[in-house]
Amino acid sequence: MEKKVDDSDLVLLIAEGDRSAFKLLYTRYLNNLYRYAFLICNNKETSEEIVQELFVKVWEKRANLTRVNSIKAYLYRCTKNMLLDYVRKQQMESRIYDLLQQSTPSSATDCDSRVIYSQYYSLIREAIQQLPKKRRQIVEMRTYDELSLDEIAANLSISKSVVKKQLYQGISFVRSYLHHEAELIILIAVLFKAS
Repeated sequence: MEKKVDDSDLVLLIAEGDRSAFKLLYTRYLNNLYRYAFLICNNKETSEEIVQELFVKVWEKRANLTRVNSIKAYLYRCTKNMLLDYVRKQQMESRIYDLLQQSTPSSATDCDSRVIYSQYYSLIREAIQQLPKKRRQIVEMRTYDELSLDEIAANLSISKSVVKKQLYQGISFVRSYLHHEAELIILIAVLFKAS
């Protein structure tokens, strides 16, 4: 049956909510997308997670599939974008961890460092999410995507000076948020150890 139904027909059926058509698309592309993801990230669990998340998103946004010219190209492009997001997140986490390692006393255990890192990373993400939309976008493009100020300005069609100003304000907010929240975490930790 799979050979009889081409991708364009599947897409139309899926857009209408046909679960059997979705299952057919899933079985048709699952293994190849998994191999593609694994080739890039070389991690079985991550590859499986990304491909599963991709198909969940495809089902959730199935109504928009009618705009897709080639479902195969679309699935591979989405997988690539999700992998890039994954790599950027890993790089960001690694940079934060390295910064924390430099500022953590050498007597602290590795486990303590990882807990502290995890808390700081969560706090940074929380702080960035509280920024106004445009400022948040600029901070994310600079920190997660590692774009230059010129690239951000070009992508958002704004001047470099506006990018600088928004980035400075965003980073200042994140720093003050971290300072305030870190004091609370330290206070709770001290009280917890004292009891």
